[in-house]
This record gives sequence, structure tokens and C-alpha cells, in this order.
Amino acid sequence: MLNEHYVEMTKQESIIRKIFMYGRERAKVVGAENVFDFSLGNPSVPAPKEFDEAVINLVNTSDSVSLHGYSPSLGNDQARSAIAESLNRRFGKNYTSDNIFMAIGAAGALAHALRSVVVPGRGDEVITFAPFFPEYHYYVGGTGAKLVVVPADITSFQINFEAFESLLNENTRAVLINSPNNPSGIVYSTATIDRLAEILNRKQKEYGHSIYIISDEPYRELVFTGTDAPFIASHYDNTMVCYSFSKALSLPGERIGYIAINTEAEDFPIAVPVFGQISREIGHNCPASLIQQAVSTVLDLTSDLSVYEKNCNILYEALTSYGFEIVKPGGTFYMFPKCLEADAYAFCEKAKKYDLLLVPSDNFGTPGHFRIAYCVTTEKVERSLPLFKKLAQDYGVI
Repeated sequence: MLNEHYVEMTKQESIIRKIFMYGRERAKVVGAENVFDFSLGNPSVPAPKEFDEAVINLVNTSDSVSLHGYSPSLGNDQARSAIAESLNRRFGKNYTSDNIFMAIGAAGALAHALRSVVVPGRGDEVITFAPFFPEYHYYVGGTGAKLVVVPADITSFQINFEAFESLLNENTRAVLINSPNNPSGIVYSTATIDRLAEILNRKQKEYGHSIYIISDEPYRELVFTGTDAPFIASHYDNTMVCYSFSKALSLPGERIGYIAINTEAEDFPIAVPVFGQISREIGHNCPASLIQQAVSTVLDLTSDLSVYEKNCNILYEALTSYGFEIVKPGGTFYMFPKCLEADAYAFCEKAKKYDLLLVPSDNFGTPGHFRIAYCVTTEKVERSLPLFKKLAQDYGVI
């Protein structure tokens, strides 16, 4: 008999994937060009040519046995050192390879970071802030800890500190944050991060144990002009940065990322070796050797990310003129407008009449909104605007 927990999970289909699959079927009927699918956060710009060239060069010039062999359990030594040096240049850190653990994307990084600080059966809790990526339920639940969600401040999508402090307690072992944020596109300001750090430093002393910030940062490089975007690890000692190259380099299918833990963290330098031991239990067994080596050569590059800011500005200006309430994103390729009725699912169903595929907000922990993933061509964004206008007219707001 199969594990009932996972059998039950098969019944909990991702609403994002469900909408995406609907779009694929709908495209067979009306043509893909007539389906405005804003459901899936898949990068729409190519990887830098330098990355492709690095892969080709490695294949053409390296010893095949060495190139395709296992990397060390903590990751490729050269890649770890290169990542540390890049972070030091960019953010003034003091990392070495001993601070870096290579992981299978940000999800793999989070799996290790969470397991390193929680103990099953101890009653541990991990706090996160709405709106949040729905998979956090599974990432945290799978460790044996409880996910505690702080309600959103929908006026700004910065941290609701009053609610946060009321939920902090001796069982809190980590605070899981995502900035720039999926789904809101909001970036936590320096003032927000400094206040969070002050509270956690105070509570660590009160409770007599560390509370880690686990910072989920796959959108770190997708920050728009003029946005205050602090490097969170520079503001709080007990920080683990969980990074993915999926969005900045348009490499989601390559599943490559890392954890960077501060030298000042309470558990440095044992943390990275601990991550390696966690791998033994969860079958992580280090990421692909070739991709680790290739990505280490393009650490200071990104794809051409400018299309995302352009798309954001087009949508924001148009939708707000149609009567939608939106907290303007500071980054990512997501927007989180307020629905024109209370029921987000009903609103998104009505949008399908115009082949606008939008994601209702309930699974993100913030009812009454919808997510737009505008990682599509600008041409498609512009052609969607009359349809958004018709949807607003159906509700009588214009």
C-alpha cells in the first residue's frame, strides 16, 4: 500500500498547473495566439549566449569522464568559490567556498535550509508572510514543522509587523521570506528588513535560541528601476540565502542554485557540512556537474530582463486606468491586482470568457486578488489590454 500522505497530495492539484493545462487545450481550439496565458512563471527571454557557449566549450574541451562525473557532495569546489567571490564583489560579504552549498534550484536549497533548523516532533514552527508561494506548505510540512502564515498588509504588501509579533513564540525556529515576492512583485524595503532583524535579534535573546531568516531569492536580479532592494543577509547575522539561477539566467529547467550562510551565523561553519548530510536522507546527491561548472562562468551576467519591467509598466498603467487596484511591483514578473469581486475563483472564471488566464489568490494566502505572470512577449501584453478593459466593463467599473 502506498503512503497515504502522498496519495492524498495527488488530489491537491496545483491551481497554476491546472490553468496552464487548460490554456494548452484551449489553444488547440482558438489558436495559441488568442489565449492570453498569464498563469505560469516561466521566463520568456533566452539565457545569455555566454552560458550556452560555456556549456559547448566544456563539452568540447574537457575530459568527458571528469566532466560528467559526480561532483563533491557539497558541490563543485570551483563553482562554490566563484559564487562566494561574486557575492563578495556585489554585496560586500566575506564568503568563501565554506559558506556555499550547491543545490538543485531554490527548492532544493530550501529543503536543506529548513531541515537544518527544525526537528520533527519538537513542535517547531516556521513563519512566512502572505502572500506567499503555495508550495511553502509542502516545503515546510515535509520537514515535520508547522507553517505559520502572517496575514498580508494589502495596502503595501510589506510585512504586517503587528500580526507578525503576535505569532512569534518559543517554537519559532525560522522566518521564511521571499523578496522580490511571488506573487505580489513587491520588494521588502531596507526599513522593513531592518525592523524584522531588530525584532528577531530581540526574540532570540528572549527565547534563548537562534531564529534563522531563510531568504528565498530566485528573483533577486529582477528588480525595477529605483526600487530599494537590500541584500537581506547583510542585515541579519543568522541568515541563509536560498538562490536559484532559474529566473536571472532563464535556466529553470537546469535546476541549479545554492545556499549561502553568513560567516557570522551562530552555526557557521558546521552548517554546510550539515547540508551535505541532509542530502543523504532526501536523495539530493548534488546537482549536475556540467551545469555547476557552466553557471560559474556567468555569475555576473543576466538574461535581458528589461522586458519584464516594460510589461509591468504597460499593464499597471492600463489596468489602474480600468479601475483595478494594484500595489505596483518593484520587481519579478508578477502582479497581484485586487479582483473586481470578492470571490477570486469566480473572477478568474469570468476572465476565461475573454481567454484571459489568471490565477486566483486564495492559495497564496490572500483572498480577493489574482496573479498575473507577465513573462510573455510585450506584443501579447498589449493585445491583452482590450480584453482586460472588457472584463472591467462587465463589472461596471468603467
